[in-house]
Amino acid sequence: MPTLNKLRAVKDDSPRTTSLNRLRIALTVFFALDGFIFAGWVVRIPAVKEQTGASASTLGLALLGVSAGAVITMMLTGRLCRRFGSHPVTVVSGVLLALSVALPPLTHSALTLGLVLLVFGAAYGGINVAMNSAAVDLVAALRRPVMPSFHAAFSLGGMLGAGLGGLVAGHVSPTRHLLALTVIGLLVTAAVGPTLLRHDAPMAPDDHGRTRNEPASAPQRPAGRVRGLVLVFGLIALCTAYGEGALADWGALHLEEDLHAHPGVAAAGYSCFALAMTIGRISGTTLLERLGRTRTLVFGGATGAAGMLLGSLAPTVWLALLGFAVTGLGLANIFPVAVERAGALAGPTGVAAASTLGYGGMLLGPPMIGFMADWFSLPAALTSVAVLAGVAALIGFATRRAAVS
Repeated sequence: MPTLNKLRAVKDDSPRTTSLNRLRIALTVFFALDGFIFAGWVVRIPAVKEQTGASASTLGLALLGVSAGAVITMMLTGRLCRRFGSHPVTVVSGVLLALSVALPPLTHSALTLGLVLLVFGAAYGGINVAMNSAAVDLVAALRRPVMPSFHAAFSLGGMLGAGLGGLVAGHVSPTRHLLALTVIGLLVTAAVGPTLLRHDAPMAPDDHGRTRNEPASAPQRPAGRVRGLVLVFGLIALCTAYGEGALADWGALHLEEDLHAHPGVAAAGYSCFALAMTIGRISGTTLLERLGRTRTLVFGGATGAAGMLLGSLAPTVWLALLGFAVTGLGLANIFPVAVERAGALAGPTGVAAASTLGYGGMLLGPPMIGFMADWFSLPAALTSVAVLAGVAALIGFATRRAAVS
């Protein structure tokens, strides 16, 4: 099976290589910080709900502010990255994310909560597009498929943020907790931000090791075929993010209500999925170097589909947990590869388009599962995750000959 632009590592001890390694460390820290701050906010949602006196339905509407702010900002951020560069936009977005996470516990109504979450969502969407755009440039310059390592850092940051948040939730008020996240975020940004600000987006070397004249993510305006491919990779991102959103919101309920799992065991369902996804992303670079992008997409989608069929239809809790873990391993590297391919094709605009579609899939998953659960059953509804994972595999195979100039 042909592979999609399998990259070769260029061994070089030059100052350029040292600079690229510093950029990689800085970007990895930003990805981890993003996951850390977002997870820290998520674990305090129940306390903020109680503080605002919001009902479940009004809280749901307020939480849409995060999604709306992110989606609205993503395409705008792509344009800002083209104009000012992805590095400055990443740093500015990091500052805004750190500042805005302190706002939710200061609100006392669902309306004001929704308004401040628009700001938080805008910062969250902005930093995701900007740092992914910067990562696309770095991947091309390093000539190694290291994109999954950045998303592994995001996952690890999220696990750390959720774990620490859970530990302090009973002892520290949401205001103090999220203000502490603001301080941490600003200190981390101040520490690693200058590395990004001192360096422009790296330029990819040609096949002879010479540096090109333009950054990897600054091609001319995409032609119709390129725009079509960007949308295709965005669709792949949507298919896999759909599964992540669905498992986050419905996995525990499936284990508890359909398989009669203890609440503690049911809560471990998403943890199994998230941990497996993190492990898969940590090993993603090695996997991509050995298999190439096409095989990684196809095998990942097929594995995710098989795992979710097991997770949704298994007759016992432990088989379902195994299915969730297999699903996490399968889906781990599909989203990073899809975003990187879109960015390599169309720069920050491609990253923004693929991220917006992917984020839309994460938003689409939970309500779609709910509707299908009412129409059929929750296990049957969860098989839609397997179907879309299979679709992602088929699209990955169909686009195996797509080349990036």
